[in-house]
Amino acid sequence: MAGTYGRSRKKPVGKLIVMGIISIALYVILLSNQGVVNDYFSRGGLVAFLPIAVAFIFSIVHGSFTANFWTVLGIEAAKRKKEVK
Repeated sequence: MAGTYGRSRKKPVGKLIVMGIISIALYVILLSNQGVVNDYFSRGGLVAFLPIAVAFIFSIVHGSFTANFWTVLGIEAAKRKKEVK
């Protein structure tokens, strides 16, 4: 524990930039091809799982970007303290 005092962690600036670019690219592709997207998403059958898959991909990419964004700014989640009884 004493060995980690004063040691700073490297901020994930590279991951932030990469995930930001991927996130922007996904939104541009989605919004520029709305006709194709609506055509495929409105079909029935197994293609009905396509919107769920796309939402999952967007969630992962955007969530990773947001997590790296807050880490680069230096905002971290509070650590829970163990309750002593």
